[in-house]
Amino acid sequence: MDILIIRHGLPHRVTKFDGTAADPELAPNGLAQAQRLADWLASEHLDAIYASPMRRAHQTALPLAAQFGLELNFREGVAEWDRHSAEYIPIEEIKAAKDGTWEAFLRGEASGPVDPLEFRATVVDTIEEIISAHRGQRVAVVCHGGVINAYAAHVLGLAPSVGFFHPHYTSINRIIAASSGERSIASLNETAHLRGTGLLA
Repeated sequence: MDILIIRHGLPHRVTKFDGTAADPELAPNGLAQAQRLADWLASEHLDAIYASPMRRAHQTALPLAAQFGLELNFREGVAEWDRHSAEYIPIEEIKAAKDGTWEAFLRGEASGPVDPLEFRATVVDTIEEIISAHRGQRVAVVCHGGVINAYAAHVLGLAPSVGFFHPHYTSINRIIAASSGERSIASLNETAHLRGTGLLA
């Protein structure tokens, strides 16, 4: 089967002071990215669409679900590693600050209270459950950069990581899942739907 693991669109920067999780919605550019994604994939066939329950993933998946007339299926196991954080700062802003935070993140020193092994196990188990339920089909999973990194690292046999590469907003990452158990990467970071739009962050 083919599984398309898609990152959400650009969200707002959010800081909460009431103890609740930031869980931001998409910014205007993020909504535009999500629509471009749905339009781009219209020529393909999808049998099912899954999404993280976090707002930015949910909103990104909505145009895709409308395009194909499919119901959205939510899975907690593909929520982001920092889902309970009171602050969300887009990665692009972190990188632009040039204060060492991005480098620390890539070294695995800024992953907060989440155990990377436990996070990867949850991600892998969830995606494998989706694969098992859709043998011979093509499925999309709209989720987060950390989730994509965790599963791609698993397929490549790399150490657990939430940041070994940077998936762009609404990038498409394709995995081929053989019924015999082999997993291979067909592509990472497809962003052709954003070229020439000014939306490729």
